[in-house]
Amino acid sequence: MRALIIEDDRTIADFIARGLQEAGFAVEVAGDGEQGLAAALAQEPDVAIVDLMLPARDGLGVIDELRRQGRTTPVLILSARRSVDDRVRGLQAGGDDYLTKPFAFAELLARVQALVRRATRTPEPTSLTVGDLSLDLLSRKVIRAGVPIELRPREFALLEYLMRNAGKVVSKTMILSHVWEYSFDPQTNIVDVLVSRLRDKIDRPFEHKLLQTVRGVGYVIR
Repeated sequence: MRALIIEDDRTIADFIARGLQEAGFAVEVAGDGEQGLAAALAQEPDVAIVDLMLPARDGLGVIDELRRQGRTTPVLILSARRSVDDRVRGLQAGGDDYLTKPFAFAELLARVQALVRRATRTPEPTSLTVGDLSLDLLSRKVIRAGVPIELRPREFALLEYLMRNAGKVVSKTMILSHVWEYSFDPQTNIVDVLVSRLRDKIDRPFEHKLLQTVRGVGYVIR
């Protein structure tokens, strides 16, 4: 899942970005309304988190333009404005939800996940299973053949992405765009390193190997 954060307060933007990345999102941050609008139109993220008080173009202007161009990206509005009138204006402009500052990240994450579920019209699974390997999205626990496996946040995000696409070959480019927030660099071996670390944990101790390399194409779990 890809999330776009349009927020000019770098401290808040970094706080949200770190939390979403640990939850498995690929994140892009824009520091003003014009940059944010351009990113939303170019990439069509799965969800956008938009502050109202932005330089260049305010948040309501960003949302209004997205809707004018027919974009249905779910939008969570962030604002220090707490009045009912402010919330109504935000929702009438095309926002899908409204969260006031300061906020708990757990609430923001729950609202973001609800917006994504609503947009896709499919219930969000709480667990993923491939063979004897299971991943619990709520407790963030991974178990294979009854054995608990400890994963770092990025390893967990990669495993979740692979398991959500079980049986499908995913390329390095696809992994980078979903697990990291930057574009593919053909010179980097960062994906190979992460896959190797994950393989050491979920496959090496077990006879049957789930994570396979498709030479010249990418990786698949099955």
